[in-house]
Amino acid sequence: AAPAPAASDPAPVPAQASADDPTAVNQSIDDLLGDHVRYQAVIRQFQKAVADKDAATVASLVNYPFTATIDGTQVKIADREGFVQQYDKIVTPAIASAITQQKYSELMVNYKGVMFGSGEAWINGICKDKACQKFDVRVVAIQPTS
Repeated sequence: AAPAPAASDPAPVPAQASADDPTAVNQSIDDLLGDHVRYQAVIRQFQKAVADKDAATVASLVNYPFTATIDGTQVKIADREGFVQQYDKIVTPAIASAITQQKYSELMVNYKGVMFGSGEAWINGICKDKACQKFDVRVVAIQPTS
């Protein structure tokens, strides 16, 4: 992956890209984060699981320990079981809408990962070795934005 920008986050994918054309997003993921094919698979799985209200599948995509905002308070979630138990308080209707309504071609990508909506969810690679040659693509944030 390319080094992170020094001063500011890159702008969202340019508007001149076709509304359904994933080329610019895929290129941004490749340049900033790594293999877009791996990210795209997790993004699609995440959106489908949220749309289906499949708490177990969403929980399987999350990086643990996970910090969630529940009723305005930051709560540490240790594992999948804890996430599933709190799913409805973590993935609120507003957050679910932001995730499911997000068009792949309009995702914002920067060194922090792939952003859904206005920051309601983020997906990024979690390094498994020092050189980050091996990584898992995981949900790293689900949060209210207002």
